[in-house]
Amino acid sequence: MTVQTAATSFEDGQPPQGPHHVAIIMDGNGRWAERRGLPRAMGHREGVQALKRTVQAAPRFGIRCLTVFGFSTENWQRPAEEVSDLMGLVRAYVGSDLDRLKKEGVRIRILGRRAGLPTDIAAIVDKAEANTAGNDRFLLQVAFNYGGRADIVDAAQAWADKVARGEAAGPLTEEAFALGLSSAGGPPVDLIVRTSGEQRLSNFLLWEAAYAEFVFQDVLWPDYGAEALGDAVAQYHNRDRRFGGRHPASSKAARAKG
Repeated sequence: MTVQTAATSFEDGQPPQGPHHVAIIMDGNGRWAERRGLPRAMGHREGVQALKRTVQAAPRFGIRCLTVFGFSTENWQRPAEEVSDLMGLVRAYVGSDLDRLKKEGVRIRILGRRAGLPTDIAAIVDKAEANTAGNDRFLLQVAFNYGGRADIVDAAQAWADKVARGEAAGPLTEEAFALGLSSAGGPPVDLIVRTSGEQRLSNFLLWEAAYAEFVFQDVLWPDYGAEALGDAVAQYHNRDRRFGGRHPASSKAARAKG
C-alpha cells in the first residue's frame, strides 16, 4: 500500500521532510487524572482529545502515517470498569469523528487480533475501515487488542498454515514473514515516541521497530499536541540514520557543516 499526502501549503513553499511514519505509545492518562484528583476515566477521555489534536497536527510535519497504541492484549487484565470505559471511548470516538476523518481523507486501519473483541466493537472496527478504505491523504493505524509478541506468533502461524496447505515452500524470508503481520503493507516506521517519561516499548511494534528512531518525552498523553509532536520530530531530524550501515566520513562532515 502506498500512502500519499495531499498537497498542502507551507510557509517556505516546501513540504517538511518527515518522518513519514510516526508510532506513539500514548502513556500517562491515569497519572494525569490522579494528579488532579480525578477518576482514571477522565484521563482516558482527555487522552482521546489529545489523539484528535495529534492527528490534526501530524501532516504539518510531513507525517503521512500515524500509528497509536490504543489497547494492548494485556489491557484486558485491568479492572472491568476501566476496560468498559475504554470500550466506551472507542464507541464515542468513532461515532463522533468517523465522518470528519473520512471527509479529510484519513484512512483508518486497525492492527491486532479481532477474535475476542465485543461484538459491537468488532462491528465498529469493520465500519471504520470500510468507510475510509478509499482515502489516501493520511493513514491512521490504531493498535487495538494488539501485542507485538502475539502479532509475531500470529505471523508464524500464518506461514505454518500456508506450508500445511501446500501454498508455501522453501526457506522463510523476512519479507514473506512480514506479510503475516497485522501491519503488512504499511509504510516502515521511522520514529517511535513514548510519552509520560517511561522508556520501554511495552510489547509495541517489536518487529517493525528494528530500525526506527526512539524519542521519550516527559509529557503525559492528555497534554500532548502539536508542540510536543513538533519537538519529537525535531529530535528525529537530529539523528543519523544508518540502518546498520556506515556513512562515508566525507558525507558525515558535509552534514555537520550543513
